[in-house]
Amino acid sequence: MPGDKRPKVIVIAGPTASGKTALGVDLARAVSGEIVNADAMQVYRGMDIGTAKPTPEERKGIPHHLIDIVNPDEDFNAATFCHRAVPVVKKICLRGKTCLVVGGTGLYIRALTGGLIEAPPSDPRLRESLRLECETHGPARLHGRLAALDPERARAIHPNDGVRIVRAMEINLLSKLRPSKLIKGHGFREQPFLALKLCLHLDREDLYHRINQRTVEMLNRGLIEETRGLLDRGYSPDLKSMKAIGYRHAIRHLQGKWSLEETVFSLKRDTRRYAKRQLTWFRGESGVIWVDPGDLNMVIEKVQEFLDKTG
Repeated sequence: MPGDKRPKVIVIAGPTASGKTALGVDLARAVSGEIVNADAMQVYRGMDIGTAKPTPEERKGIPHHLIDIVNPDEDFNAATFCHRAVPVVKKICLRGKTCLVVGGTGLYIRALTGGLIEAPPSDPRLRESLRLECETHGPARLHGRLAALDPERARAIHPNDGVRIVRAMEINLLSKLRPSKLIKGHGFREQPFLALKLCLHLDREDLYHRINQRTVEMLNRGLIEETRGLLDRGYSPDLKSMKAIGYRHAIRHLQGKWSLEETVFSLKRDTRRYAKRQLTWFRGESGVIWVDPGDLNMVIEKVQEFLDKTG
């Protein structure tokens, strides 16, 4: 809209191990930026190796926000993220700095840039059951169930988009309301910021190689020891944070259920699957611009063009 005075944010999104942290840091240095974390796991204190938090060297000279802000046994979700992130983003912009929102949690990014739908919170058991059905029988079968309950929402979701199919089914089963009706009522009109959404694109072979390499690096840096320390401090394996990729794998090894070889294999496999789900999510988001994480000059050019553009 003409004369739009909303604060501007730059989103750097993408799958795990795609290079978001490095690109975010390089970009922040180039455009006088501050970074707001949009990774659901990096908010937890004491969970450093398994969440691939930016290192002290990467953070040097660049303010990072919403990292290490809650303990592993504290609840944190998209609504909490928005409540904490919105004032931080506004303060960064008021200081005349460029706000970079960096992370791979698609729901957090969508909530920050478009607002949250008033839908029931996730039910972990129901979601896991739906996700397992999706993985076992393929997303098309679950998509068929959704089509019977909410044909309009089903038409808007690709039959292979397991992430959105599962969430739509979850909303329907928990609220007894059609997700399409909730979406119409919301319309994603709550957009407090003008956002340039950049998503990192890599060749699948390259991405999987990075994931495999990162898995080995995490284990070498002490992922299992970090997990043991969390358990020793009394954090339950049943916590949502402790069921995250990496930590749940390390726990199974510490419980004697998996050998180190089985742990490495499973962690690599599950991280690749997670990256695939992330890519599916971002491909379904509107306004996303796909960029090469290695082409910093091109990214800077796009960002500068966005920042210089008047409403």
